[in-house]
Amino acid sequence: MSKKNKVVYKEKINWKKEASLLPGYLIVLIWIAFTAAFLIWILAASLSTSREIFSGAVFKFASGFHFDNYARAWQSSNVSVFFANSLLYSVVTCTVVVLIAAPAAYVLSRFGFVGNKPIRACLILAMSIPEVMIIMPIYSLTAQYHIRGRILLMVLYIFIRVPFTTTYLLNFFASLSKSYEEAAAIDGCTPAKTFWKIMLPLVQPALVTVTIFNFLSVWNEFFLALIFATSTDMAPVGVGLLQIVNGMKYTSDYGGLFAAVIIVFLPTFLLYIFLSEKIIAGVTGGGVKG
Repeated sequence: MSKKNKVVYKEKINWKKEASLLPGYLIVLIWIAFTAAFLIWILAASLSTSREIFSGAVFKFASGFHFDNYARAWQSSNVSVFFANSLLYSVVTCTVVVLIAAPAAYVLSRFGFVGNKPIRACLILAMSIPEVMIIMPIYSLTAQYHIRGRILLMVLYIFIRVPFTTTYLLNFFASLSKSYEEAAAIDGCTPAKTFWKIMLPLVQPALVTVTIFNFLSVWNEFFLALIFATSTDMAPVGVGLLQIVNGMKYTSDYGGLFAAVIIVFLPTFLLYIFLSEKIIAGVTGGGVKG
């Protein structure tokens, strides 16, 4: 059929169905409007002076745009240190977690052996235990053996994220066709080579999604960091913002505070903007059914 004769059929809108969904649309729109207004106000405050913030004139910009708030927050308020710490914790944790959880999920989903089901049950159990219940035993052990520093915090993040990541990847590996492994075995691939060269790339959408979830979880983590990040040099962005807020009674630099909030918020915002499609694909997609 030529392009001129090609007929494009448009699906008719079911107005009755859309009307039934109207309350849900309104709730979503209200939530989006509230969130957008909140973020816009913070952005405007980050470019204003403390006097303009307290007088409610953040959108007037009577004294101009104060981009120096960002430079002051980055340097004087140690946001650069907090940012670098959070980036280190997040990247290392995400990398090590995938290296541990992906092979574990592959073995648990593709091979039957004694202890397979108990291990899966333990993973679910580990995910259900609140962090607050394990803080005191961990703190007691670390204090007794004088274990501290960035390594301790990263190890805790890794241990906490491994059960979730492994459980998340189980179904994706289980959905892959066995023909991949059979073809690899015929070509002489070892099980390890089959995993790294064939099976792991097939679950890339899931890997990207779970890595983003882990990154956001570690980046926004506050409770563990508050307890185990014992110095400013170790503090991630969450604890760092608390320190900046506590320092407001001495500096009263609220423009710098909101600039710091924007700097901390920016990485997660960019992840959602540029990788939202990959997140959806990783949540809703899977491998080839076998």
